[in-house]
Amino acid sequence: QVQVSESGGGLVQPGGSLRLSCAASGFTLEDYAIGWFRQAPGKEREGVSYISNKDGSTGYADSVKGRFTISKDNAKATVYLQMNSLKPEDTAVYYCAVAYFIYTLDYGPYDYWGQGTQVTVSS
Repeated sequence: QVQVSESGGGLVQPGGSLRLSCAASGFTLEDYAIGWFRQAPGKEREGVSYISNKDGSTGYADSVKGRFTISKDNAKATVYLQMNSLKPEDTAVYYCAVAYFIYTLDYGPYDYWGQGTQVTVSS
């Protein structure tokens, strides 16, 4: 059974940085993507970024391009989301999730989800 768990959220001032971590385990196949999603109060869940385990390809939402960077450390079985130049509109609960055979920002194909970590950007 795939298990994922996020950490690293917190309170940060506008313009600041945070790094989120997603520890994932229990994979039965090698072709999967790990995605980061976020959901703010009263808003739909939206895709932020993903990374493919198979070929390392990545994708980003337009709203975070140039500010967020996704990466993975295979030795630690961990995916990171480095978030720079944070804005108040980045405030949300951030989730990581796993999807087999597809690399997408659409949350529908993701079957395994973490519990989420709160990111608050405020002065």
